[in-house]
Amino acid sequence: MISFDMSLIAIAGMSLGACALAIICMLTISMRGLKRRYLGLESSVATMRRELEVVGSISLRTGRRVKRIEHDYAGVADRVELVELRGPAPSFDEAIDSARRGNDSGRLTQQFGLSRVEAELVTRLHGRRRTA
Repeated sequence: MISFDMSLIAIAGMSLGACALAIICMLTISMRGLKRRYLGLESSVATMRRELEVVGSISLRTGRRVKRIEHDYAGVADRVELVELRGPAPSFDEAIDSARRGNDSGRLTQQFGLSRVEAELVTRLHGRRRTA
């Protein structure tokens, strides 16, 4: 009976050993797959990090360009507002006639709502010539 019990214990031990060996093999295969997946993800993260750096660089350059454009055209809104405030102002033809009658650029600015530069241009082009 003892030899039968020993045989049974030996068979059970061998069965447990075989099961343990099978489990170890399965775990090893599973770990290899997980390692491959981890390395793939790590590579993807590195690629995404590089792409994010490129996007950040582009974003920074775009922000600088936007600031430069805002700075360059900051006065445009003010100038548009001035033009809109003029409303139906007398035409440039009337300002030219006034300059021909001898009015200076300051008067043209007040009377016709021209900007200083516009009034000076009209005066230079159409104003009376001063003789010394």
